[in-house]
Amino acid sequence: MRILLIEDDDETLDYVARGLKEAGHIVETARDGKDGLFRAADSDFDVLIVDRMLPGLDGLSTVRSLRAMGAQTPILFLTAMGAVSDRIAGLEAGGDDYLVKPFSFAELQARVAALARRAPLRAPEQPLLQVGDLSLDRLRRVVRRGPNEIDLQPREFQLLEFLMLNSGRIVTRTMLLEGVWDFHFDPRTNIVETHISRLRAKIDPGGTAPLIHTVRGAGYVIRAD
Repeated sequence: MRILLIEDDDETLDYVARGLKEAGHIVETARDGKDGLFRAADSDFDVLIVDRMLPGLDGLSTVRSLRAMGAQTPILFLTAMGAVSDRIAGLEAGGDDYLVKPFSFAELQARVAALARRAPLRAPEQPLLQVGDLSLDRLRRVVRRGPNEIDLQPREFQLLEFLMLNSGRIVTRTMLLEGVWDFHFDPRTNIVETHISRLRAKIDPGGTAPLIHTVRGAGYVIRAD
C-alpha cells in the first residue's frame, strides 16, 4: 500500500515509517499539516495516518480540507488526544478511525489494513441511486433533486448515500453510526440528528414532498410517498 504519514514528532514518525516499510508498504512522510495537505491532494494514497497536533495546519483542519476537496482516502488519526470528545471531533472532521498514543504497532498495522479493505478501490455496483426525483451519482458524486443540483458536504453525501442504498427500509441510529461514522459504540451525542436535520434542509426544502422521514422510536427511512 501507499501510505502518507503526517506526523511532526521525529521519534514517532521514524518508528511508524520504519515499521510500515518493513511490512512492505510504500511510505511518504510530512512533518506539518500544510505539507501533508499538499501531498495528500496531489497524489493517490491508500491510507493517510494523521497526527492532530501539527504545526502550520492542525490535523483536524487538514482532514476537513481534504474532505471538502472530495478526497475519499481512508484516514486514521494517530494522536495523544484520547478523550471521547477528541475522538468524536476527529471522526466528525472526516477521519475513519482513531488510535491513541501510546499504541501497539501491531494494532496500528491491523487498523491500517482494515481501512485499506474498506477503501473504494472499484466503481460501486450501483453507480446511480434514485428515490423519487432525487438522484445520487456515486461516480461523479453529484446529487440532484429534480433539475437542481444539491451541494453536500462529504459526510452529508455519505449519509444520503447510506439512506438511499437502504431506500424504503428503516435505518436505525446504530446503523448510521456504524455505517457512516464507523462508530462501534454510542457516543451519546446528537451527531446523527444534527446531520439528518442539515441533510433534510437541503434535500427537502419548503414546497417539495418530503423524502426523509422519521420513524418515531425506530430511526429514519428515505422513500417517495
